[in-house]
Amino acid sequence: MAARAEPELTVSTAANHADSAATAPTRAARQARIVALLAAHPVRSHTELAALLAEDSIEVSTATLSRDLEELGAVKLRAADGGAGVYVVPEDGSPVRGVTGGTDRLSRLLGELLVSTDSSGNIAVLRTPPGAAHYLASALDRASLPEVVGTIAGDDTIAVIAREPTTGAELAAKIESLA
Repeated sequence: MAARAEPELTVSTAANHADSAATAPTRAARQARIVALLAAHPVRSHTELAALLAEDSIEVSTATLSRDLEELGAVKLRAADGGAGVYVVPEDGSPVRGVTGGTDRLSRLLGELLVSTDSSGNIAVLRTPPGAAHYLASALDRASLPEVVGTIAGDDTIAVIAREPTTGAELAAKIESLA
């Protein structure tokens, strides 16, 4: 009878994962590095930012960079002379309010993503296709509508909290009118 070969065992150690940790930090660590890079360098494009991250052994796709920049509230600001824009993140970490074109972008996204609205009390409830709620909620937050206190997004549902004295029904009607 032939002897059965025992399977080779490998032990996972921190040293085995050093390379993968260097190329795949946590989202929070990657975003913290992005904030530091934007503060230290005039970054004009996703490509420039990806190259700076690669110098730190952080490989990331432009799609991930887009999501990170959106989550960080980063905006591209142009110099007064109309020169090339650079990305900036608010110092306090809050989203930049009153971004020019915020309601234009919101109107476009509402037209594409808003399926239906409902309301209760001071809350407007928006329905989107599956997976689109976070994206639309971010656009609502960035548009800085004076009637909106904030948003909470699930997979396909957004709760939009109305600022007093606005009711949820009034807010839902306003949001529908923007679509």
